Amino acid sequence: MVDYRIDRHSGVATYVQIVQQTKQALRLGLLRPGDRLPTAREVVEATAINPNTVLKAYRELEREGLVEARRGLGTFVRRSLGAAPADSPLRAELEEWADRARTAGLERDDVAALFTAVLDKYFQGDPL
Repeated sequence: MVDYRIDRHSGVATYVQIVQQTKQALRLGLLRPGDRLPTAREVVEATAINPNTVLKAYRELEREGLVEARRGLGTFVRRSLGAAPADSPLRAELEEWADRARTAGLERDDVAALFTAVLDKYFQGDPL
């Protein structure tokens, strides 16, 4: 199951944060087809947000074909995204790199800027 974390200072709409975090869990293999998402009530209790916000996020995910609502049962994952499981060796290498960056005194924003620059270099335009 996914635990949603809401950043009220991010400037990103709450429902969008839920959608993004669900998609990230799908990409990492933390959620798989058939898994049930937390109920709106469970999300509200954990995050203190409006239930309609949760339902809006779930409707967006359903519109994208990622989940399906089953009356009286909950909302279930229909399909996954990506192929980067949470236990990937690449993740371990990235964690080591992040640890070295932190030890070197880089701030989170510095690391994000470096990572984004590398992503832009390798994932823009035609594939390598």
